[in-house]
Amino acid sequence: MDLGLTDKIAIVTGSASPHGIGRAIALALAKEGCDIACLDIDLSGAQEAVGQVREIGRRAIALKVDQADYEQVKQAVLAVKQELGPADILINNAAWVQNIAHAQKMAISAWNKELHINLSGPFYFIREVVPDMTERGWGRILNISSIAGVAGAFASVGYSSSKAGLVGLTKTVALEAAQSGITANVLHLGLIGTAGARETLKPDIVERYLRRIAMRRLGNTEEVANTAAFLVSEKASFITGAEVILDGGQTLLVV
Repeated sequence: MDLGLTDKIAIVTGSASPHGIGRAIALALAKEGCDIACLDIDLSGAQEAVGQVREIGRRAIALKVDQADYEQVKQAVLAVKQELGPADILINNAAWVQNIAHAQKMAISAWNKELHINLSGPFYFIREVVPDMTERGWGRILNISSIAGVAGAFASVGYSSSKAGLVGLTKTVALEAAQSGITANVLHLGLIGTAGARETLKPDIVERYLRRIAMRRLGNTEEVANTAAFLVSEKASFITGAEVILDGGQTLLVV
């Protein structure tokens, strides 16, 4: 299926991890004909992603960005525009997921860090790319969220709250930008079997998750990338403000 993305320019945040979600999305979009700006706080990993994109035959650049810093985001978007051209597609994938604490025990600094990275960061990127998208009358914004933002997650109040906040951000942008040819959607992910997840989660925890997933397996990054590519394509031109859940049935009542 031709998704109509040839020569589109995409910003993908959080694309450094070799077997991560952002890397998979960047490569999937490159295969559909996009030029890719690989952004991450890990520059060396982003540069590896650029090498893979170029092997596919598309242009790519790597930029180190701390998305909690608005000025860094602003300069990164400007650099993308100068090197590749104005962004047609924005994939807000980068997130911080390390703050494990009950609400009453979470440090204020930890709460602020998670909100700044996971919610303010996507807002900063959207703020910077929408003017050019509006001028051209075409744009795609996809915010990668989590079912934690829908159902909550034990001892993850900062993460759950920031991911829930992405819903309000997405729907508001969808409303404001709809008549400018811009769509904005949010993709809620269940447990995806990334290398990071497999290294972090103990086997008994994974088994506990599997019992709650209707399909009785973890998702994979290719499934996420394929869904993301569709949602930012011409084939999804009438989908905006939507919450798409990709969790293998984890949010269903599994018995």
